[in-house]
Amino acid sequence: MLEAPKFTGIIGLNNNHDNYDLSQGFYHKLGEGSNMSTDSYGSLQMSNGGGSVAMSIDNSSVGSNDSHTRILNHPGMKRVNNNYTVAQSVNRGKVSHGLSDDALAQALMDPRVPTEGLENFDEWTIDLRKLNMGPAFAQGAFGKLYKGTYNGEDVAIKLLERPENDLERAHLMEQQFQQEVMMLATLKHPNIVRFIGGCRKPMVWCIVTEYAKGGSVRQFLTKRQNRSVPLKLAVKQALDVARGMEYVHGLSLIHRDLKSDNLLISADKSIKIADFGVARIEVQTEGMTPETGTYRWMAPEMIQHRSYTQKVDVYSFGIVLWELITGMLPFQNMTAVQAAFAVVNKGVRPNIPNDCLPVLSEIMTRCWDGNPDVRPPFTEVIKMLENAEMEIITTVRKARFRCCITQPMTVD
Repeated sequence: MLEAPKFTGIIGLNNNHDNYDLSQGFYHKLGEGSNMSTDSYGSLQMSNGGGSVAMSIDNSSVGSNDSHTRILNHPGMKRVNNNYTVAQSVNRGKVSHGLSDDALAQALMDPRVPTEGLENFDEWTIDLRKLNMGPAFAQGAFGKLYKGTYNGEDVAIKLLERPENDLERAHLMEQQFQQEVMMLATLKHPNIVRFIGGCRKPMVWCIVTEYAKGGSVRQFLTKRQNRSVPLKLAVKQALDVARGMEYVHGLSLIHRDLKSDNLLISADKSIKIADFGVARIEVQTEGMTPETGTYRWMAPEMIQHRSYTQKVDVYSFGIVLWELITGMLPFQNMTAVQAAFAVVNKGVRPNIPNDCLPVLSEIMTRCWDGNPDVRPPFTEVIKMLENAEMEIITTVRKARFRCCITQPMTVD
């Protein structure tokens, strides 16, 4: 398994680890007696990147190295003339002018390069003549996410670049691509992003899914200037996530990167779980890459490179529920690495607002417990959320929670 560059001086980020700015009451400790400790933070690794549908460019993302490959210079690719645009390819659809210099889109749509099917999933191979590439709206270390249409339907198009000079990383990324295709082709649930198809070319891989008009939950909260959402909607969306994850876990799968960036909002405000590029079948835990995920949402055992189970997704869900209730970014006054250190060594968790419903407080507290065995399965989380939903409908009017720091109430 590919080993990415290691952090060598995390302890040295702050000579006094108690200097994290906790004075504003953002976070609380699980307990001084916690046995969660890190033997060596020098062993923390960078994420392999390239597997995210949402492709967050927030500094909380573990993988942030820029790709140095030059896709159109690959010996197997014919050089494209400088005036080439995607609109000149097999697909004559409407294309944003901004794509005229986009090497990934050009490589995908170039009719001179044969399209390869999806290994073991040929029926999901898309017809590029029906694909209209629109503008890119997100970018990761090894790919981009575009809006477009396929057969007249709005879609999200993820393009991954095959690293030219790193065969080991290229092999790993191809495994992740095949895995994401397998996962998306298998998963069929109202709260899982719908797979439309994909294809391969010598230097680029393509995955097409339904397009979520509302963007990600993280984008939604940012647009609201980190204000909390209406409580009834927050619980409804949390239920969407829990039901989708119950389905995923029922198939003995683990998502491993559940976070607000990977939760997409449909036109009806329902939630679709996306980004299965780093998901794994649970029985394969022995060989799982422990650095996968994003530190702000990552369970302590995963940060510590210890063996883990589906309960890492439950931990991440607890953080997501806190986001929905408060509207804030977890550990926003820390870097991602500082947050990882605080979570493991100090037992720190986001601070639950004082006026939070007890049932919601209990869900979060149990979900992000340092002991995975204490965390409830999603079947139980759903029951607890349904009870919270009923309580809100019957007893709470226009409920809004103030954030754990001074923050304006939401007025809709």
